[in-house]
Amino acid sequence: MNSIVPPEMATSAEPIARRLVEWLRHAIVTMRIKPGEKLSEQDLARRFGVSRQPVREAFIKLAEAGLVRVLPQRGTMVVKISFEAVADARFVREAIECAVAREAARRADRRALAEVRACLDETARAIVAGDGERLFALDETFHHLLATAAGRPNAWHVVEEQKAQMDRVRYLDMSDAIPMKTVLAQHLDILAAVEAGDPAAAEAAMRTHLTEILVSLPKLAARWPDLFEAPDREPGEAATGPLAD
Repeated sequence: MNSIVPPEMATSAEPIARRLVEWLRHAIVTMRIKPGEKLSEQDLARRFGVSRQPVREAFIKLAEAGLVRVLPQRGTMVVKISFEAVADARFVREAIECAVAREAARRADRRALAEVRACLDETARAIVAGDGERLFALDETFHHLLATAAGRPNAWHVVEEQKAQMDRVRYLDMSDAIPMKTVLAQHLDILAAVEAGDPAAAEAAMRTHLTEILVSLPKLAARWPDLFEAPDREPGEAATGPLAD
């Protein structure tokens, strides 16, 4: 399993069960471990040189995040991407991050926003380099820094707990430079509104940004059908509220 462990996590001092969750979550999100693939508790314990208990704990955490399904007597399987779960996560994320954008615009913390601007400069360079994994990390950093600029860093931690299903779709989307250019433009719009101290514009720009996934989701499912569950309905169909925007 060493091939799926991000090098920067290899020296972590965190408890082994938490490290296993981080390693496996990263591998699942970046498609190193694909939807439908089975995970062996015994194999992971042997490869990481640990007992089976921390592996079992990691599986429970990943199941709570909606990334794996533990099947009694049959093992643990990485679930396919669910349209409904992605839409639900986006709904929760929109509620939190639109509030974050408004608060960041009210505060207009110039020092904190300079860090956000630097992140977007690095994002532009990563797009030119075609580095999908770096783009994914920078997208995370943008939203985290914005929450910090709003004085609400814990809001981002709440979002992190909810967005595991979204992350796989976002990572797939970053395999194409054109969507990432759109994402960068949307990030710049959000930042411009925040820097201008315009809470309403910042909220609107964030809502537009977070709705983008509903546009890309069916396209990605058509491109990689084996990675997705068959949807009961298209994202946004027969929905109310922000999901239908």
